[in-house]
Amino acid sequence: MSRTLRHRTAGSGTVAGTAPEGALIVAAHGRHYVAELADGSRMHAFPRGKKSEAAVGDHVSIERAAADQCVITAVRPRKNLLHRSDQFKSKLLAANIDQVIIVLATEPGFSEDLLGRALVSAEALEIRPLIVLNKTDLPDRLEESRGRLALYRNLGYDTVELSVRGNPEQTLAELQPRLAGLASILIGQSGMGKSSLLNLLIPGVEAQTREISAKLDSGKHTTTFTRLYHLPADWGTVDGRRGCLIDSPGFQEFGLHHLSEGMLERAFPEFRPRLTECRFYNCHHINEPGCGVLAAIDAGGISERRHQLYTQLLHESRQQKPW
Repeated sequence: MSRTLRHRTAGSGTVAGTAPEGALIVAAHGRHYVAELADGSRMHAFPRGKKSEAAVGDHVSIERAAADQCVITAVRPRKNLLHRSDQFKSKLLAANIDQVIIVLATEPGFSEDLLGRALVSAEALEIRPLIVLNKTDLPDRLEESRGRLALYRNLGYDTVELSVRGNPEQTLAELQPRLAGLASILIGQSGMGKSSLLNLLIPGVEAQTREISAKLDSGKHTTTFTRLYHLPADWGTVDGRRGCLIDSPGFQEFGLHHLSEGMLERAFPEFRPRLTECRFYNCHHINEPGCGVLAAIDAGGISERRHQLYTQLLHESRQQKPW
């Protein structure tokens, strides 16, 4: 299909030579995108060339290739780009994000490693994180979950407890003022209740998902693509912006191989005041003498769990990467 469309664009047909338009990427799966135009209409979009460099939330320039298809000719300057990476590849999550919402649950137990990595990623990009503990109506592991999150509350991270199914009214009351006017992305493991939360926040989400899946031309992508939903109009605007919510597929790992050592040390807020206390300007905060971070750990001012995460991320950042 893409070969035919490239031929149309390059040829002398009626769609060739049309002026570039602006659009918003509202769904992505591999090289398949859905672009939303200024009038609210949506088109199936694909990148020009082999690389897929656009992400959901990107503002792009497009050229129409057919009645409901277009070519992405350029990605416009972005505020930020949230992505995860391992030793072998990098995965774009979303662009131009104001807030990362990390969805956890009392049952099944959540991964503290994934939580910590998501927070580091948000800090590195200066994006506001929000921790959501769902399923608080299930009491068996509630206190255990609260205990595990105490560390992050003490670090100043906004943490809210919810029961999406048990108390939807309270959930809306808690989240609406935290989401209105912002571009937020939901991330988390499978089973945390992310889909239930999305269904509560976005009226008609299932119909919108079917529409997007049809534009991507493959129903099998329904559970694996990233998509953007505009927040309800009656939520109002902030600085003229209505706000949106981006849903990403559930995942179990959040690699941060792309972060440099300097980015990592500053992405731990409890490290920052200690960095000027290190004896050596190039201190790695692992086993160096006179390290301000290690001294704070010994004094109980920095959690050993957090330092272990930093050590692991530092090890990953030093691995050779092909991308």
